[in-house]
Amino acid sequence: MNPSTTALVLIEFQNDFTSEGGSLHGAVADVMQQTGTLPNAKRALEAARAAGATVIHSPIAFQPGYYEITAHPYGILKGVVDTTSFVKGTWGCEIVGEMEPAGEDIVIEGKRGLDAFASTNLDFILRSKGITTIVLAGFLTNCCVESTMRSAYEKGFEVLTLTDAVGATSMEEHANAIKFDYPMFSKPTTVDEFVAALSGELVSADTSRGY
Repeated sequence: MNPSTTALVLIEFQNDFTSEGGSLHGAVADVMQQTGTLPNAKRALEAARAAGATVIHSPIAFQPGYYEITAHPYGILKGVVDTTSFVKGTWGCEIVGEMEPAGEDIVIEGKRGLDAFASTNLDFILRSKGITTIVLAGFLTNCCVESTMRSAYEKGFEVLTLTDAVGATSMEEHANAIKFDYPMFSKPTTVDEFVAALSGELVSADTSRGY
């Protein structure tokens, strides 16, 4: 893996998900505990920085009142509104301390939905920096991470998903996405494998699948 053409994209490592007292933490706490989501993601972050890979944070944020989206949300965004999550200027919207941006990290602004590409300049930044490989971690396994994974695949990037640095609202949803969906649109990879590939100790394996 060539660090100069690799970007680690960290999706929604924000207090509302990651931290005790966060509005949505209770929904993901069990999966986080079972998979070690946060400590694993921190290892991936530290390894990416040390290797000189690009680090991109992609938080989601809304003005109070959620005026950026429909007045009648449904599905996952209704859940965000109903729990008053990810409101700009609040503690819950802040990136958790363990994953706090530093140094040359890039923080993407403008994420208002599921796909990190959709309402941001993520694609422009990646292409302008010559990035060809995207490595994804974050929340939710089967929602924003999966949506971003699918878009990245369609856009022609090599996509790796860190299976032990993502979290969902249940182990069933988490495991189902990793088993059935991730291999169709990415190369599912553990953090250990990612760290080893960054250092040149391991060749990134093709863990994708077809039909």
